[in-house]
Amino acid sequence: MKIALLGYGKMGKVIERIALERGHEIVLKKSSSTTFEGLQNADVAIDFSIPDCAVENISECLNNGIPVISGTTGWLEHYDEMVALCKEKQGAFIYGSNFSLGVNLFFELNDYLAKMMSKFNQYNVSMEEIHHTQKLDKPSGTAISLANGIIKNTDNKNNWSIENPNSEEVFIDVKRIENVPGTHSIFYKSEVDTIEIKHTAHNRDGFALGSVIAAEWIIGKKGVFTMKDVLELKTI
Repeated sequence: MKIALLGYGKMGKVIERIALERGHEIVLKKSSSTTFEGLQNADVAIDFSIPDCAVENISECLNNGIPVISGTTGWLEHYDEMVALCKEKQGAFIYGSNFSLGVNLFFELNDYLAKMMSKFNQYNVSMEEIHHTQKLDKPSGTAISLANGIIKNTDNKNNWSIENPNSEEVFIDVKRIENVPGTHSIFYKSEVDTIEIKHTAHNRDGFALGSVIAAEWIIGKKGVFTMKDVLELKTI
C-alpha cells in the first residue's frame, strides 16, 4: 500500500515507522511548507497535521479520489463540509479524534457507564484531560468525544465547558504537562464516593498503529466511516 503522510511531525514520523514495519511504502511526506506533489501516486492518505491545514489536506485528497484518514483535531467546525465533499466525490473518509484501539474501547466503556449512571442523580460527572505542551487545541478531540458520549447518554447534561460550567454542562479540566502523550479521566462524584475510569497512553505508537490499520481497512470502500466501523465495535 502506498501512503501519503500529510503532516510530518512527531506523529507523522511514528506513523511512517509503523507503516514501513507493516510492509507499506511512503510516497509523500508533506509539511505545511511543501506541496502535494506525489499525492496522485498514493493509495491512501493519512492526515496528522495541524488544525489550519486539515481542511485543505482532506479536500485535496477527496478532490483527487484518494481515500483519507484524518487524526487532526481542532477543525471540526468544517467537518460537515468534508462529509458533504466526500459524498459529492463518492470518496472515502475517516475522521477520528483518537485512533488508539485502547481509546476506542474506552469510548465504548464511557458510553456504557454514562447510560448506567444517568439513573443516579446524586453523582455529578466531570472530566480531566492531560497532554503535552505542544498540543494546540484545548480540550483535546478525544476529550470532546468523551464529553459528547456522556451528553448523549445523560438527560441533565447538554454541553461541555473548560471553565465555569453550569449544572447542565460537563466540566473538562484541561492540563498541559511536558511529555504526556495523553491521559483522560472521567469522574462520577457524590457526597460519599467517586467512581473513576481512566485511559493513559504511554506513547504515540497506539495512535499511529490505529491510523495505519484504518488506512488498510478503507482501501476499496466508499463513504464516511469511523473507527467503530474499522474495529467493528458496538456499544454493549
